[in-house]
Amino acid sequence: MIYELIRFQTDVLGVSTLSHRLQAQFSDASDPVMGSLTGVWRAEIGELGTLLLLRSFPSLEVLLDARHTTLGTKTPFGIEMNNISMEMETFEAFPFLELAGLGERGGLYEIRTYRLKAGGLNPTLEAWQAALKPAEAYTRHLITSMYALDGILRICHIWAFDSFEQRNLLRRQYYAAGLWPPQGAPEQIIHAQSWLCLSEPFSPLC
Repeated sequence: MIYELIRFQTDVLGVSTLSHRLQAQFSDASDPVMGSLTGVWRAEIGELGTLLLLRSFPSLEVLLDARHTTLGTKTPFGIEMNNISMEMETFEAFPFLELAGLGERGGLYEIRTYRLKAGGLNPTLEAWQAALKPAEAYTRHLITSMYALDGILRICHIWAFDSFEQRNLLRRQYYAAGLWPPQGAPEQIIHAQSWLCLSEPFSPLC
């Protein structure tokens, strides 16, 4: 599966207006140029004034067609606000993962991005594949994990929890048991960033 993660940045008072305009734009689920909307989240801890939108495509070619459409319009996604920046990233899902089911997933989302050292992707994939089953009670909260097809070598993984307390408890338990993080994966990381987000009302993942 191919994904596009779009980060919209505006002032904190403009986030709700931006969200409403995106909701209207994605209301036509049959428009192939829009891709399949997967999730829309508002940053609560991280860089405020940010909306993160994840959509999926069946192939890189279809994504690039949509990207060209976005780049060629003066009002991408129907947005006519002047105080918005937009950053688009392209990812491919880890080959052994399937997207978790859409719908209610707890409401609190963590989006983590790790920049990897050169040559670090294959060791990361191998470590993750080996660790998923032993840590199943934790990794069932994983929505997806994906690696970048552009820019700096990096992975991005998205988690859903009922609460921050649940997230912390699970992480402590599985760290203490030596089951998470995947053995050999942290050694590949040179920079890590985390966002804590809440889903927007129209997000398929909520």
